[in-house]
Amino acid sequence: MKPFWKGSGLIYIALLITAVLLFTHIMTNMQKPETIPQSQLVAMSQKGQIAEILVEGDKLLLTTVDGIEMVAFKEGNDSLHDIAGLNLEGVVVEVKDSSGIDWGALLINFIPLIILVGLLFFIFRQARGANSQALSFGRSRARLFPADTPTVTFDDVAGVEEAKQELAEVVDFLKSREKFQSLGARIPRGVLLVGPPGTGKTLLARAVAGQAGVPFFSISGSEFVEMFVGVGASRVRDLFDQAKRNTPCIIFIDEIDAVGRQRGAGLGGSHDEREQTLNQILTEMDGFDTNAGVIVMAATNRPDILDPALLRPGRFDRRVVLDQPDINGRTAILKVHAKGKPLDKRVDLAVLAKGTVGFSGADLANLLNEAAILAARRNKKIISMEELEESIDRVIAGPERKSRKINPKEKEIIAYHESGHALVAKMLPNADPVHKISIVARGMSLGHTKQLPVEDRYLTSRSQIKDMVATFLGGHAAEELIFNDVTTGAYDDIKRATALARKMVTDFGMSDKLGPRTFGDKQELVFLGREISEQKDYGDKIADAIDEEVNKAIRDAHETARKILTDNKSKLILIAEKLIAEETLEGEDLEALLSKGGKRARKARVKPTPVPVEPVAEKEPAAKPSEAPAVPRLVPKQTPATPD
Repeated sequence: MKPFWKGSGLIYIALLITAVLLFTHIMTNMQKPETIPQSQLVAMSQKGQIAEILVEGDKLLLTTVDGIEMVAFKEGNDSLHDIAGLNLEGVVVEVKDSSGIDWGALLINFIPLIILVGLLFFIFRQARGANSQALSFGRSRARLFPADTPTVTFDDVAGVEEAKQELAEVVDFLKSREKFQSLGARIPRGVLLVGPPGTGKTLLARAVAGQAGVPFFSISGSEFVEMFVGVGASRVRDLFDQAKRNTPCIIFIDEIDAVGRQRGAGLGGSHDEREQTLNQILTEMDGFDTNAGVIVMAATNRPDILDPALLRPGRFDRRVVLDQPDINGRTAILKVHAKGKPLDKRVDLAVLAKGTVGFSGADLANLLNEAAILAARRNKKIISMEELEESIDRVIAGPERKSRKINPKEKEIIAYHESGHALVAKMLPNADPVHKISIVARGMSLGHTKQLPVEDRYLTSRSQIKDMVATFLGGHAAEELIFNDVTTGAYDDIKRATALARKMVTDFGMSDKLGPRTFGDKQELVFLGREISEQKDYGDKIADAIDEEVNKAIRDAHETARKILTDNKSKLILIAEKLIAEETLEGEDLEALLSKGGKRARKARVKPTPVPVEPVAEKEPAAKPSEAPAVPRLVPKQTPATPD
């Protein structure tokens, strides 16, 4: 509990005391005694009305027998006894020495002023201690990590070997820049780290500073921009001034796109504060001062929106790309984050790396942390493979929702739906292997089928995409085959299948009819002042042809999935019944079920049965999209990512 004297109670007490003293002082000055002439003093003394007289030089303080105080002044230099007619019989006379200073009266007069000054000092001190930046508004808020502070090095960063090799030159320059200067070489003033979120951009920047053993200034791009114009530029100047006093050093600006966007762009036009801040950064990086020994590093996942002046040579003239790690990188990252965690001897990090395709470094760190939490929750002393497999599902689909009650009929539909996905994927020659099937609710999904590629791929063929679309529609086809009905559980599958089929036609140039070209100029950077909708660069006939090609791809995939499930209906029933009983199938049990008998589909596609087109009679206008009821997303799937 915070002590009372450190809180706001002391302020209230000081205010109260000051008010009382000021009121007393004012009332005392208002009640001044009456001043009378010397003649009236003599008359009162003759009548015996005076009880006491206090002499202070020429000033006489009188107290009557009634207790009334009055003031009189002597005329001339006569003493009190020389005043004609003054009767001092029975009067107490006291003479006060007026040569000294009346410290008591002086202190009483100045106490209110002293308390008021002290109170103001205390208030300003408290306000400054409460993180008020009123007195340092234009100062930089960068956090300084001194060179002697324990920090990370390249040994603590894994999965980005190419990036570390590029940044090794920066480390060499910071350690021994004379070697480069003797050859006339100039180290890049700015290094831009580009990559998706979680790939280790900030960690790598700190590793460069730790490897070189130099001070490290860290600040976010949003900390420059304030409501008042000019504050950001002032903070930039102060930051570079601090860096020059600590050379050689590194300035790291995280999320630089917050301040480095293209000038003169945006929904509301230009932004004066952000543009002035950017101009100051440009000047400091490549102005009249060379800033020798100061290297600026910045991180962003949106390099396409940065101002061109920021990316030209002389500023951020080196770009280091951090991509999602491959299988070797994931294994190395898992080894780094597994340090200090008691793992079971049977845990194989290489197997985990194979099962975490598409995971970033942050995802892998979270995976091991979730596994440690699960092991602690189960009162275990070591982390086993069971917790690690469970944590992968938690990272992908969320925690289990055991409290969600599903009736037996819906559970059966979900089981056949997921079995349809798995069986279609198993029988198609270009689909990724099925790793796990589950009808346990996780997150927003009621079940999921997880497929894992055999190896990392960077290209996707047309046959692979067609098999992916057919796998998406496997759950819908299974519901049709078994129940002669369909549910809303296939909503997300159909949506993803349609999007992927449209990309085949409009983006990837995989349509035999339309040829290798793209359709539509998509401009989605609304914050740069561009249109968010797709600009149509084709005619109505091409639009109809695109729709026909997309519909043909969807129909082909649906017929392929339905034929596979029809030919292997007994296996579909077997897998679904096993899934209803055990809720989760994986490993050898799943492989045995999927490989038991069955007719594998060939690469040749099943020719769809032509559907006769009948004239459509006029109907009532359909409801507007806003009036249509929302379709619940019941059974989203865990499937491979859509190729970009």
